[in-house]
Amino acid sequence: MKTRKLGPFEVSEIGLGCMSLSHAYGPPPPRQQAEAVLLGALDAGCTFFDTAAVYGLGHNERLVGEVLGPHRDRFVLASKCGLSRGERRELNGHPDVLKATCDESLQRLGVEVIDLYYLHRWDRRVPIEDSVGALADLVAAGKIRTIGLSEVSAATLRRAHAAHPITALQTEYSPWTRNPEVAVLEACRELGVTFVAFSPVGRGFLAGGVRDVARLDAGDFRVGMPRFQGKAFQRNLALLDRFEAIAREAGCTPAQLCLAWLLHKDPGLVPIPGTTHPDHVREDMAASQVELSAETVRAVEATVNASTVTGARYAAAMQASVDTETLPGEVLA
Repeated sequence: MKTRKLGPFEVSEIGLGCMSLSHAYGPPPPRQQAEAVLLGALDAGCTFFDTAAVYGLGHNERLVGEVLGPHRDRFVLASKCGLSRGERRELNGHPDVLKATCDESLQRLGVEVIDLYYLHRWDRRVPIEDSVGALADLVAAGKIRTIGLSEVSAATLRRAHAAHPITALQTEYSPWTRNPEVAVLEACRELGVTFVAFSPVGRGFLAGGVRDVARLDAGDFRVGMPRFQGKAFQRNLALLDRFEAIAREAGCTPAQLCLAWLLHKDPGLVPIPGTTHPDHVREDMAASQVELSAETVRAVEATVNASTVTGARYAAAMQASVDTETLPGEVLA
């Protein structure tokens, strides 16, 4: 596995997003299967694991801590605060809440320090400088090593970075979600902030994993996303057929094409695909070895882009909790 810089850390250029093992895509997989995903990623060379307090309301942090705890010296650990505390989902960026959430996360993870700690969402009721100041206090206390932000705009990143150096910013980025290209990627390069791309295979869609939305679990949050609904979904399926053809011509799987495309876009970018299947972990990590021609990159971008994808990234209620730039003509409904 090739590596990339993440602040003071050297990490595998493809990490693992652990959310789907506890949260968002229907019932979690059996414990044995979840363990196989985590340990399989580690064995495949992954040295960057991403979790959060909100994933399963603590379940994911406990899982990661119990399974990967014996191998703590082999990976960089990231978690998040500001979107959950206790036994209910709550957006709250107040300094006292962030510090309390960190203590709870440390206990669930079974560690003394978290390498990278993100503000999961910016609570606009609290100045970003105040929330980042609380995280800076956690750095000073030795409870976290570095600070990250999730789903914030370039302008908010600059304000936060002026208050305390920011190591990483994460948001959704894939061939079918290109919002970071508006301003955030440039701001990250200017400030020396690593960009971490979550949902890099289009929430499974570009990997060919969602061809029939009727088969999604009722608790799967993709059911409420505009791109997975009605005529929008049918139009997007036509894009998927062409995308899969490009992958075949490139000699890789569609998921690997997404990841290789991201790695090609920016040498400082780190994607964090997630999955519940051990076989998919090996497939994703192997994307580090895929080399794309300029012709293939052009074909991907001509086929899947803001003009060809139908439907907004989020429904309006979820979009209200994020602070990211929108693309020209994007409809947030």
